[in-house]
Amino acid sequence: MTVYQALYRTWRPRKFSQLVGQEHVSRTLINAINRKKIAHAYLFCGPRGTGKTSAAKILAKAVNCHSPRQGEPCDECPACLEVSSERTVDILEIDAASNRGIDEIRDLKEKVRYAPASLARKVYIIDEVHMLTPEAFNALLKTLEEPPESVLFVLATT
Repeated sequence: MTVYQALYRTWRPRKFSQLVGQEHVSRTLINAINRKKIAHAYLFCGPRGTGKTSAAKILAKAVNCHSPRQGEPCDECPACLEVSSERTVDILEIDAASNRGIDEIRDLKEKVRYAPASLARKVYIIDEVHMLTPEAFNALLKTLEEPPESVLFVLATT
């Protein structure tokens, strides 16, 4: 039986060095990881297909990697393998275009309070964040400004 996988999943970059055209972004994130000065939230902005979600997923892997190599995730440790498999409960990708209301954000705020299940940090990747309703933005604001120490937010927008 052949299992089909979308091209973007097959060819998605797995390391910062594989992000095409985003060397400045890669360098900034690698420097933050090397210096252990990772912000509690990042905003990635750019046109569709420029690597915002890919950069967010690599960042999620890198901040949880047991043995990063010069800021890059090793892609071999249990944490890297868990993040790459997309089966971890500690990395949540939310499509704000579909889940844009205050109820979804209240649910997110409830989950943020819990410690990570298996990784060092929980990472919330909120794609198309500009699509959130004003009420949802207001509900998210306090959590974004003062998240628990083990939580990282990555917001992506066009």
